[in-house]
Amino acid sequence: MLIFLVGLLAATLRVATPLIYGTMGELFCERAGILNLGIEGTMFFGSFVGFAVAYATGSLWLGLLAAIAAGVLAGLLMGLLTVSLGVNQHVSGLGLTLLLTGLSLFAFRLVFGTNRVQPSIPPFPQIAVFGSLPVLGPIFNQYLLTYAAIGLVPVVWWLIYRTSFGLKIRSAGENPEATDAAGVSVFRVRYLALGIGGGLMAAGGAFLSLAQLGSFIFGIINGRGWVCIALIIFANWIPLRVLLGALLFGGVQALQLRLQASGAKVPYELFLALPYLVTIAALALAGRNASAPAALLKPYRRE
Repeated sequence: MLIFLVGLLAATLRVATPLIYGTMGELFCERAGILNLGIEGTMFFGSFVGFAVAYATGSLWLGLLAAIAAGVLAGLLMGLLTVSLGVNQHVSGLGLTLLLTGLSLFAFRLVFGTNRVQPSIPPFPQIAVFGSLPVLGPIFNQYLLTYAAIGLVPVVWWLIYRTSFGLKIRSAGENPEATDAAGVSVFRVRYLALGIGGGLMAAGGAFLSLAQLGSFIFGIINGRGWVCIALIIFANWIPLRVLLGALLFGGVQALQLRLQASGAKVPYELFLALPYLVTIAALALAGRNASAPAALLKPYRRE
């Protein structure tokens, strides 16, 4: 039983890693007043770009940097649509997801063809920190990107709540008119938030292709972007609660995989739906008291 729990905790951290990156990226966007529904496509795009560059160069780190750069460009494109042009944020985000998903699939077929043999690369290795600990050692056998994701949480909290830049982001999402009157460019702040957010989202997607799988498949994101949208509401736009939400979903996802492997006589479709049902239930309970940024979804135009 103890070995089962240790394995479950280790898997929970790995499953939660892309969710932490994606939800933290969405937090930057929404704190600045922009709902970025392009997160699913941005994660997919980052996953493809990271894999393609790593495959071509043989460097996983170059692949990761390329993925982050691609995510930043995706965030800036979202900024062009919603900040500069004032297009509806729902339409812009969904359009961005469709564009980036289709572009990734087209480029994948263009670069790798339609061979039956799936291209792959040696992924990032796991690092055994405190691996010598008896019994509990496997919990700390994680990817470097997983440790970075956990360390990202307090960094984002400090940036959002303890720096002038974080104050500008929160101000742009709460009262852009007052922000502009104080001499701060709302457009610049929102562009920066979208760029940072896009880079983090793409890093979450790249984790899947560069670390967890070592390959790129068409269903690699599998709705994780939409889960991040739910997690940001569950977390009430607070970084520390984002970690809790990601671990909750990751734990249920890891549990259902182990229940399937155990041969339990339950339809496997129920196991597949279990993490999403738990997410919906948690969102229904926590969402009633959620307090979104006041200017979220509202385009800003200077008088």
